Amino acid sequence: MEEFILIFRHQDGSKIASPEQMQTWMKQTMDWIGGIASQNKYIGGNGLPLDNARVVHHNRIVTNGPFGEIKETLGGYIMVKAESIDEAVEFAKDCPILQAEGNTVEVRKIAKGDGTH
Repeated sequence: MEEFILIFRHQDGSKIASPEQMQTWMKQTMDWIGGIASQNKYIGGNGLPLDNARVVHHNRIVTNGPFGEIKETLGGYIMVKAESIDEAVEFAKDCPILQAEGNTVEVRKIAKGDGTH
C-alpha cells in the first residue's frame, strides 16, 4: 500500500458563495472524506486558510499572501493510502471541490523517507 497526497487548488469559496452554500460544500467534503475513511484509507489532512499567510521568496523577501483573489490557490490537502496512483486518482475524481470550473485536485505519491520513491 502506498501513500498519496491529494492537493486541493480552488478559489476562495467565501468570496463566491453564501454561508449556506459553504456549509453544503463542507458537508459534502466531510461525507467524501468519510467514504475514504470507511475503507481505512484516510490518513489525515487539513484545510489551509488564506488569511494571515506569508510567502518566503528565494531572496529571503517575505510577502503577504497568497490571496483569495487569485483564481486558484492551495486550499488544503488530504493524505490517503491506495494500492496505486490510479486508485488515489479515483478518490480525487469524487472530490466535491471539482464541482466548480477551474478547481483541481493534484495527486502525488508521498516519498517514504527511506531514499526510495
